[in-house]
Amino acid sequence: MGAVETTALTGLEPRSFWAHFEALTRIPRPSRQEEPVIEHVRAWAAEHGFELHQDAGRNLVLRVPATSGRESAPTVSLQGHLDMVCERDPSSPNDPAEGRIVLVRDGDWLKADGTTLGADDGVAIAAMMALAEDESLPHGPLELLMTVAEEVGLEGANAFDGSLVEGRILVNLDSEEDGKLTVGCAGSTDTWIRIEAPREAPGAGAATLAVTVSGGLGGHSGMNIEYGRSNAVKVLGRALREAHATVPFRLVSLDGGKSRNAIPRDATAVVSVGADREAELRAAIETAAATIRDAFSKTDAGVDVTVDSAETAAEPWTEAATTTLLDAVALVPTGPLALSPDFDDLVETSTSLGEAITESDRLTLHSLSRSSNDAALPEVIGALDAAARLAGGELEVKYNYGGWRPNLQSPALATLRASYERLFGEEPIVTAVHAGLETAVIGDKVPGLDMISFGPQIEAPHSPDERVSIPTVERFWRLLVAFVDELSKPVKEA
Repeated sequence: MGAVETTALTGLEPRSFWAHFEALTRIPRPSRQEEPVIEHVRAWAAEHGFELHQDAGRNLVLRVPATSGRESAPTVSLQGHLDMVCERDPSSPNDPAEGRIVLVRDGDWLKADGTTLGADDGVAIAAMMALAEDESLPHGPLELLMTVAEEVGLEGANAFDGSLVEGRILVNLDSEEDGKLTVGCAGSTDTWIRIEAPREAPGAGAATLAVTVSGGLGGHSGMNIEYGRSNAVKVLGRALREAHATVPFRLVSLDGGKSRNAIPRDATAVVSVGADREAELRAAIETAAATIRDAFSKTDAGVDVTVDSAETAAEPWTEAATTTLLDAVALVPTGPLALSPDFDDLVETSTSLGEAITESDRLTLHSLSRSSNDAALPEVIGALDAAARLAGGELEVKYNYGGWRPNLQSPALATLRASYERLFGEEPIVTAVHAGLETAVIGDKVPGLDMISFGPQIEAPHSPDERVSIPTVERFWRLLVAFVDELSKPVKEA
C-alpha cells in the first residue's frame, strides 16, 4: 500500500493499517453489495501471491504462509466482515454506499463527516491486510476469513463453507471495547409483523400533514440498547396515538428506520385530518412531543417531533384501521428485557423495532430480538405474535443463529490474557456482548474451534456519530501482533 494521504491520518501509527483503512473508505461496501471491496481484496491477494478461495456465499478465505521458523505452528484464522452499515445525515453530501466517506480527526478520535465511518468492520480487514503483508512480524500459517452481509443477519457467515477453515483457533476482530476480551455473544431472530388494512377516500377538504421524529442518538440495537435511547418509530407511534385519543385523524403512511440492527433515528408519518381540526391536531401532537422530550431528557435529549404540511396522492387508512395500526406499534416491545446472570450489567435479552415500512395497504414492523439464552427468545416471539394477531396481521419469523456460549477455560483466552498483561501491565476484562458475532455461526459450522474476539474502542456504530479511538487502535494492533507471535512460538521459546 502507498503512504497515507488523508490529512486526518497524517502521523498515525501503524501506518500500514491506516493506509488500508483509508483505502476501504473509498470503496462502496453496503451489505449484499460487496463486489467492489471483494475485487479490492482479490487484487491485493494477487499482488502478494496469497492463495484465495471464495465460497458460494461470496465469503473469502486467504491463506498466508508462516514467517520463517514458524511453519510448524498451528494455523490461526483471523476473521472480520467486509460490509458496513451505510447511514448518513440527510443533509450530508457524503454517502458510504457510494464510497464517499470523509475522514475527520477530532483529538484522539477518528470519525466521518456526516456518515457512518465503517470502522465496523473496516478495522478487521485493514488489520488482517497490514499484518499479512509485513514479513517482519512473526506468525504461523494464517487464514484470513472475510465474510459478507454481516450487518443483515450474518448472512455471509450463515452461508459460509466451513470446510475452507483448516485452523482450530479463530480470532474475531469485530469487538468494539478496548480492554475487553469477548468470549460470548447473543443469538438473534428477525420478525416481521405484516398488517393489511383497508383504505378509503379522505373527507372533503381534509388537510394532509407530515409528522416527523428526528434528532435521536440511534446506535447499535444490541450494544446500545441498555442506554435508554429513543426509538424513532416507537416515539412516532406514541405521539400519534396520544394525539389520536383527543383529535381523530386517519393514517396515510408510517415509515422509519433504515437498518434492522440500528436503533431508528428518523421516522415520518403522513396523516389526514379534517381541515377544521388541523390546528387542534398540531397542538395535540406538540403536547405529546413535550412529554416525550421530558421522558428522554437524560438519555436522548435531542429527540424531537415536528409537524409540517404535506401532499399525498394515497388514500388514508380507515378510522378503525388507523386505531389498529397505532395500537400495533404501541404493543411491539422495544428495549432490554432481561439482564445476564453471568456478567454484571450485561443485557441478556432484548428486542428492537428497527423498521416500519408502508407498502400499498400494508404496514410492516420489522424487529430484531436478541438473547444469549436461547430458551428466552420464544417468550419474546410470543409477544410479537400476539401483537400481530390482535391487529389482524401475520408474523414471519426468521431464526438467525444461537448464542456463542463462553468457555472461560479456553487455551486461546489464556494466551491472549497473558499477552495483554505483558503488554499493558494490567488484567483485561473478560466478557460477552449483547450483539451478534459471526463466531456464533462459524463455531457451529466448524466444531472444536477455540474462539476469541477483541478490538479497539468504537462508539456509536451504525450511526453517523460512529467514531474510533486512535490510541486504542494502536493498542489493538500491538495485541494482535503479540498474540499471533505467541501462538506460533516454538515450544522451546515458550
